Amino acid sequence: MEQTETKQREKFGSRLGFILVSAGCAIGIGNVWKFPYLCGQYGGAAFILIYLVFLAIMGVPIMVCEFAIGRRAQKSAAKAFEAIEPFGTHWHWLKWISIIGCYMLMMYYTTVAGWMMKYCWLHIRGTFSGLDPDEISTVFGNTLSDVKSETFWTVLVCIIGFVICYFGIQNGVERVSKFMMTALFLLMIVLAVHSCFLEGAGEGIRFYLVPDFRQMQEDGIGNVIYAAMSQAFFTLSIGIGAMLIFGSYIGRDRSLTGEAVTITALDTFVALMAGFIIIPACFAYGINPDVGPSLIFITIPNLFSRMPGGRVWGALFFVFLSFAALTTVVAVFENIGAFSQDLFGWSRKKSVLVNAVLVSLLSLPCVFGYNIWSAFQPLGKGTAVLDLEDFIVSYNLLPLGSLAFVLFCTRKNGWGWSGFLEEANQGTGGKFRYHRFYISWLMPVIIIIIYLKGYYDMFSPMGTGTLVFWYVIAALLLAFIFWCASSVSRSDRRSV
Repeated sequence: MEQTETKQREKFGSRLGFILVSAGCAIGIGNVWKFPYLCGQYGGAAFILIYLVFLAIMGVPIMVCEFAIGRRAQKSAAKAFEAIEPFGTHWHWLKWISIIGCYMLMMYYTTVAGWMMKYCWLHIRGTFSGLDPDEISTVFGNTLSDVKSETFWTVLVCIIGFVICYFGIQNGVERVSKFMMTALFLLMIVLAVHSCFLEGAGEGIRFYLVPDFRQMQEDGIGNVIYAAMSQAFFTLSIGIGAMLIFGSYIGRDRSLTGEAVTITALDTFVALMAGFIIIPACFAYGINPDVGPSLIFITIPNLFSRMPGGRVWGALFFVFLSFAALTTVVAVFENIGAFSQDLFGWSRKKSVLVNAVLVSLLSLPCVFGYNIWSAFQPLGKGTAVLDLEDFIVSYNLLPLGSLAFVLFCTRKNGWGWSGFLEEANQGTGGKFRYHRFYISWLMPVIIIIIYLKGYYDMFSPMGTGTLVFWYVIAALLLAFIFWCASSVSRSDRRSV
């Protein structure tokens, strides 16, 4: 029966389709929003150099682990551990990190994607033309407080994403992702060229391309290194099985390291080009590029409102952002659909229809968090439901899931190094050259540092008592991971 299911499993129509869909999953709002403002905050090119190093030593090997598990298991994360783990071990409990992570990510990512689509529509209508900075800020405030409008755009994102998944891997996800990724790259190049040729953009280009290590010292070398390390870690959507599912849809004719490097390069290219779109334009119009999260919805519309033809350029920019967001939404929706198919034996159509309704309903708390539930501030004053959901995913499930995948691929009581290496290196292309000691021991330490430092940054301003409480929670979650990783199979127990 297992062989029959494997033969019937859907596959990508081409290697290009696999690369573009996987890259689309990795390429998201963080590339366009977070990367440019981190560059602005931490000295431009100096930050980029450190970021690229951490992509190579962290992002690529973890992505290979996800792809390898998926290709070997021929299942989504909901059943991948069961398919590979030794009999009697507890690794399969870790599937809930991926299941909860994908649902939780979409509970707020759909809302943010809706903001992108709405802002594209507002630019097309010319809403920002002639507005001053305060009026532009008011538009964003009104956007958040309008329950009906927010619900409409969020549900629209869910409908678009699940309709694409309804038609399957080749006819839906692959075909549409190819179109959106191609359009995304073309739009990005056009916007970047336009931005770089603005009068006064040269200073921004120098800031972006010439490393300023003196600025890095002023910001604190440790702060810059950690910011680059954490951004490299989070940018690729690794840790919740979002990449694992695409490993299950590809053949064994290509080695996985080469594919992971290609996808990481595309993800990095988009992030770098986003900087070329935003930073030179900010310098050209005297706008601070390190303003943080408000960069996209307040600073950027303010920038385009001053620019000749800004209505058109603003609309194109938010079309670009919408495609970046939708490629991630479609990829994660495919994951969510695969969970139901693997866990309950549902058909693709039933899984899509049920999850379309479920995810739409689960997305509403994030919508309500800025209006009718605005009094609920779960992580302190000024926070909303989105902040809580993002904390659960970004500060917990992504690092914990990545740790779980790395441990599973390297420990003897899991899949084991030899099994992982054989799968990763099968096919033509670059081989996995990372040292076993680094992946088995140093990589988990780095992930744990990122995990605990994230808790420190989040809760240390709230006082020692709050920080200690949350560190206890973090320790319990880590203990759960290592409990699953330390289990010994029943056959091993009998031999002992």
